[in-house]
Amino acid sequence: MNQPSDIEIAQQTSMHPIARIADALGIDPKYVEQYGNYKAKIDYNLLRDLSGGPDGKLILVTAISPTPAGEGKTTTTVGLADGLRRLGKRAIVALREPSLGPVFGIKGGAAGGGYAQVVPMEDINLHFTGDFHAVGAANNLLAAMLDNHIYQGNALNIDPRRITWRRCVDMNDRQLRSVVDGLGGRVNGVPREDGYDITVASEVMAVLCLASDIADLKERLSRIIVGYTYDETPVTAGDLKAAGAMAALLKDALKPNLVQTLEHTPAFVHGGPFANIAHGCNSLTATRLALKLGEYAVTEAGFGADLGAEKFLDIKCRMGGLKPAAVVVVATVRALKHHGGVAKDALTQENLDALERGLPNLMQHVENIRSVFGLPCVVAVNAFPSDTPAELMLLQERCRALDVPVALSEVWAKGGEGGRALAEEVCRIAEGENAFSQSYELSLSIEEKIDAVVRRVYRGDGAVLTPQAKQQAAKLAQLGFGDLPVCMAKTQYSFSDNAALLGAPRGFTVTVRNLRVSAGAGFIVALTGDIMTMPGLPKTPAAERIDVDETGKISGLF
Repeated sequence: MNQPSDIEIAQQTSMHPIARIADALGIDPKYVEQYGNYKAKIDYNLLRDLSGGPDGKLILVTAISPTPAGEGKTTTTVGLADGLRRLGKRAIVALREPSLGPVFGIKGGAAGGGYAQVVPMEDINLHFTGDFHAVGAANNLLAAMLDNHIYQGNALNIDPRRITWRRCVDMNDRQLRSVVDGLGGRVNGVPREDGYDITVASEVMAVLCLASDIADLKERLSRIIVGYTYDETPVTAGDLKAAGAMAALLKDALKPNLVQTLEHTPAFVHGGPFANIAHGCNSLTATRLALKLGEYAVTEAGFGADLGAEKFLDIKCRMGGLKPAAVVVVATVRALKHHGGVAKDALTQENLDALERGLPNLMQHVENIRSVFGLPCVVAVNAFPSDTPAELMLLQERCRALDVPVALSEVWAKGGEGGRALAEEVCRIAEGENAFSQSYELSLSIEEKIDAVVRRVYRGDGAVLTPQAKQQAAKLAQLGFGDLPVCMAKTQYSFSDNAALLGAPRGFTVTVRNLRVSAGAGFIVALTGDIMTMPGLPKTPAAERIDVDETGKISGLF
């Protein structure tokens, strides 16, 4: 009998009313705003009333460098929280919201998988509570007000050639990467080159995920730099008087969304910046709520540990005053064989040699977590049906030989019960204090911070800034942004900026071609290699498999 699909498993699950989930967390109904029976927004003011209470333990789930074989990071995150609950722990999940781009693009739904999912799966993967639409509307309102200001006389003396703010849409649409707008005569605006980013790459998304309340949101929005004047002075959203209206569009999106896992574990799913082009973490408010309401807050950071986890630890933890108790690095036999040189269509065949060759990728991520960031770490071997006993044994033996804790995770097939061993190991290593530190000091120059990430985390020979990037670094420092953390935008498939360099490459440099400041979010984005802020659809997009019948039942979402 074939295993049912993720969406079939989700649709067969009996969910608890969301009011029951909130009540089990001890949340007063006055803070709960229901979106139907199974979704709710939680008023962020609840945090203020919980401020005197203790925090639970923060558990970060990350992974090896992604491959087409998949690693199952979200699935492991959900299954770990369910496993902790089976051990009698009050665990809460804190995840990002899926972007419609990947949902309709290369990988389909992103709410976990198998018997370790958050539900209602279809809602979460599609419009959910409208947060992403609000982000897009706020982003594009700012763009409209910017162009209107220029059209109406340009009192701020904005140079149309130096506009940095782009429009956005939550879809993979390469056709919109570079456009020329304002055509058709004077009444249609001032012609200029423009472009679109995917919504999850918008600075508004990053601001939403880092803001603590409406006042902080408005302050951050007002600091967003949209371009420069003819005399090279930054122009902000505050200068355009746009922050208030943008915040009005985002006032409900600022509130974390509460849902549940298949096993009724509470889950905050809120915000969704990409980790290869943004900071890649769910909202700080959702994480803080999970810490206040549970003994264990289990969260994830996007893509591999060199991207999402590095930014979680270097950016989010800095800004939020967070200190993780433990880190889980997810690995699969299939993905490690891919790093060892095996093609995707041969990954189901036993290949111990290729697995051995791919292991350095895992070990470098683990060493970074333990040595660079000073945190205890456990490897979660996310089991697949095609894994052979010899392969699983080899992977676990190599971890233990290096004194790396390791646990087999079978949450995809068994849910929380399959996450018990991992949960037990997490509880063990999360006890006691740790020596958490960041990979660089904020007092370093912009170039030095970028170079530190390349050398310490990627294990490269350093960063190389193009002449343009060097000029930008000097200008940003002159403008007072030199003490901000750096957000590296690079390929997720390699430690380097070359997607073809798999495993744990050495002897490479990382080229930074462009620097831009996200003054509202509070970091500097370093664009490397050929990274793009607007993905494209693959030859056969997942959208071709998604459908809905006459009863409204959706199919094809993984």
